[in-house]
Amino acid sequence: MLTKPPTILTIFHALSDPRQIKKVDHKLSDMLVIALCGAICGVDTWADLERFADAKEAWFRRFLELENGIPSHDTLGRVFARLDTDEFYDCLQQWVESLAICLQDQGVHIDGKTLRQSFDSEAGRSALQMVSAWASDENLCLGQIAVDEHSNEITAVPKLLKMLELSGAVVTLDAMHCQQETAKAIRDQEADYILTVKGNQESLQEIISAEFIRYAEDDYRNSRVRIHKTRERKHGREELRAYTVAPAPAELRDGKWCDIRTIGMVYRERTVNGKTSEELIYFISSLPPKVRRIAKHLRNHWTVENQLHWSLDVTFAEDASRIRKGNGPEIAGAFRRVALSLLKRNTTVKASLRGKRLMAGWNPKVLEKILSGK
Repeated sequence: MLTKPPTILTIFHALSDPRQIKKVDHKLSDMLVIALCGAICGVDTWADLERFADAKEAWFRRFLELENGIPSHDTLGRVFARLDTDEFYDCLQQWVESLAICLQDQGVHIDGKTLRQSFDSEAGRSALQMVSAWASDENLCLGQIAVDEHSNEITAVPKLLKMLELSGAVVTLDAMHCQQETAKAIRDQEADYILTVKGNQESLQEIISAEFIRYAEDDYRNSRVRIHKTRERKHGREELRAYTVAPAPAELRDGKWCDIRTIGMVYRERTVNGKTSEELIYFISSLPPKVRRIAKHLRNHWTVENQLHWSLDVTFAEDASRIRKGNGPEIAGAFRRVALSLLKRNTTVKASLRGKRLMAGWNPKVLEKILSGK
């Protein structure tokens, strides 16, 4: 018997059970622990989860009651489809808070992803979109939330921000989320923001563009301007980035953009196989105009794509998941994100993500290390 189960296995006890008490044969917390372990070990369907739990029953009985054995895949799918997702996310937030992570000047990158096969034609429901907050330095998904069926990511992000503890962090978002309400929500959490600016904020974009045109006329010799350039060469690709920042002009410091201090632009020039492409983007920030600091956070924003979303698709096959009923796709998506965080944070098992999942499925001691964060 494990004397003290890892914290991650104890967080679900307060979650409400959607079933009638008299008809309950399997503890909800037992099923949730089985599902999390399955997500770590490569399980992608409720049927496979039942098979996995049957094979690992002796190990699970070390810290789960399992009074009536292993629940069937029908029971697992039916119960998870009815779970209260708000309560579920509250449980996950308690786990994140238990890690006691300091986010001071760490990047938190927020972006959305569609679970392409999660649509339910019978119920007339389109594919689920989930917005996640990825702390790149910690290899941790801090939280996630589903986009309402008849809404978009813009309305989901403020809800996600309210769920998170972000004090000291630097939150980066793409141009869709360059909204005054979002900037204020981030500052209300005692965090800073860097927001990309494009055509959806036309007047803001025009003001920033005019400022940098004015600086360019003097060849950027103004002491208020700071420039930082980087050049990378790898895999036959060469990329130049030029970051330019300056204090926000007075016309933007009228309170509409909460605590805005910096405007900036990034020029990217990429050459692949002899073909060159160029891109210029603008941004605003509540950080002071210190170009290297801002450049680091802008560069790291794309880790939400290549460390989180790419891993979910390639290693966890999220886009191929056929879980569709009720809240099942959202619950399964959340389990994948927690499992990915646990796998990435583990440094004792020397293997790729795929290798760690295989080893955890084969060797209970490896799974215990991953669950305990050791």
